[in-house]
Amino acid sequence: MSSTVVQCILYLVVLVLLAIPLGAYIGKIMNGEKVLLSKVVAPVENITYRILKVDKDEQMTAKKYGISAILFSLFSIIVLFLLHLLQGFLPLNPQSMSGTSWDLAFNSAVSFATNTNWQAYSGESSLSYFTQMIGLTVQNFASAAVGIAVLFALIRGFIKVKEPGLGSFWTDVTRIILYILIPLSLIVSIALVSQGVIQNFSSYQTASLVQPITLPDGTVVTEQVIPQGPAASQVAIKQLGTNGGGFFGANSAHPFENPTPLSNLIEMLSILLIPAALCFTFGRNVKDKRQGVAIFLAMFIMLGTALAVIAISESSATPQLMQNGAVNVSTIAQAGGNMEGKETRFGIASSSTWAAFTTAASNGSVNSMHDSYTPIGGMVTMLLMQLGEVVFGGVGCGLYGMIGFAILAVFIAGLMVGRTPEYLGKKIEPYEMRMAVLVCLATPVAILIGSGIATALPQITQSLNNTGAHGFSEILYAYSSAGGNNGSAFAGFNANTVFINVSTGLIMLFARFVPMMATLAIAGSLVQKKRVAVSAGTLPTHDAMFIGLLIFVVLLIGALSFFPALALGPIAEYFQMLG
Repeated sequence: MSSTVVQCILYLVVLVLLAIPLGAYIGKIMNGEKVLLSKVVAPVENITYRILKVDKDEQMTAKKYGISAILFSLFSIIVLFLLHLLQGFLPLNPQSMSGTSWDLAFNSAVSFATNTNWQAYSGESSLSYFTQMIGLTVQNFASAAVGIAVLFALIRGFIKVKEPGLGSFWTDVTRIILYILIPLSLIVSIALVSQGVIQNFSSYQTASLVQPITLPDGTVVTEQVIPQGPAASQVAIKQLGTNGGGFFGANSAHPFENPTPLSNLIEMLSILLIPAALCFTFGRNVKDKRQGVAIFLAMFIMLGTALAVIAISESSATPQLMQNGAVNVSTIAQAGGNMEGKETRFGIASSSTWAAFTTAASNGSVNSMHDSYTPIGGMVTMLLMQLGEVVFGGVGCGLYGMIGFAILAVFIAGLMVGRTPEYLGKKIEPYEMRMAVLVCLATPVAILIGSGIATALPQITQSLNNTGAHGFSEILYAYSSAGGNNGSAFAGFNANTVFINVSTGLIMLFARFVPMMATLAIAGSLVQKKRVAVSAGTLPTHDAMFIGLLIFVVLLIGALSFFPALALGPIAEYFQMLG
């Protein structure tokens, strides 16, 4: 157990040490300041503006900024949809894979354009290299850039005074991709290739099995198909952009995506690197670093608590695994704990840390199967998504979601002391509150309605690998993943049906764009307001009391929204396990 604690603490410390300087770098980029890469990238940036006929200094209103984001995402969905349908006629398809069904194409297109990356298919058996590279990998950059861009529109809403514009959406997206996502992805890709993550265009290979396998129908299998492909380039941005979609069906549990302990560490840190860095960017750009640190600490405390609960639950295993003490599940001279569904090369610590990181962030990649976690361990991964993916969350969207909770927190505090609430020098009035409520409640509404309808349909039971409380957990987890724009899954749930593909696709759209448009509405309102001087009655939003209040509000909304559902799923399963 002590080694598990040391590993978890080490991961968190390294994350913070990397996030602080990256946060400063991102702040400079988005302010248009010169950085080390400017001499190389600036000419490419300017050429891009000329090709797209973009005025890089344009000041868009919130409405125009939002329309631009929606049109860009809609274009991405259409292109991805067509790529899935037509991949049988496109190049870089050595396995001659045909197009997917319309419902799977719709689901996958929406999934990657909304930064969800939910996958109702196995990549190596469903998609060509062309679709994976030109479709999915490109969209990993684009969808991540949209989330970060909207965050900076909100930041400008706080720092600008009585101005109509929030900056140019097209300028923001271009800078994010050229200066942040591409350089970081190149570094991570090279590091992963050095560890053995594959990057090629070879046809699939075959290998003879050491021992033939006889299937239930009598067929004797003597060969294994070994998939190939340009995996490293997709894996890098899937982690850095909190996308999470795997090149292979087993995602980062697959040895071609994640072969060594070092590749595991690199990928795991990449998941939270940009979301954590953006907290420090936020403090820098609003010219009060304490504000960024306060939000970072609120997220960090919740992440640390979730990680501790998952690690303890998985290390302790279950009464069934221990078989009344007949089985040694200690960590002395063996992996120990609940190792079902986990890679022995990663063990409890790395698996638990990854599970916490990927569900706290809107990432969804996995290096273990969450369906095999203990009831409490699985519940925490679910809850992290149900809170709105604001415990760091997706790149950009996680932080603007948390700022929505911060606005809600200062409003509650303002009511308690009888003052008009203020945040970062701007008054928070009824309009901002209504929009903040949309930001905070869109995810719970999407998850509960979607999972409620699915549970009521008899045909959904055919998609389940389990019945009872765990079967309900599989449904709840799937719709929590879609509603949280996460993308991970309880592996026992077969999601590739028309109803599930369409329903989860619609939920992804709702959960992505309703909070995004509400955030831009807040930004558009704030940017036109004057700055309010700090007075004796102003609530400090950087001290321990506010951090505690912010955590309380996030957990309160999550608990009130999801406790009944969780009681029917993982909590009920936990008490059944004890019985």
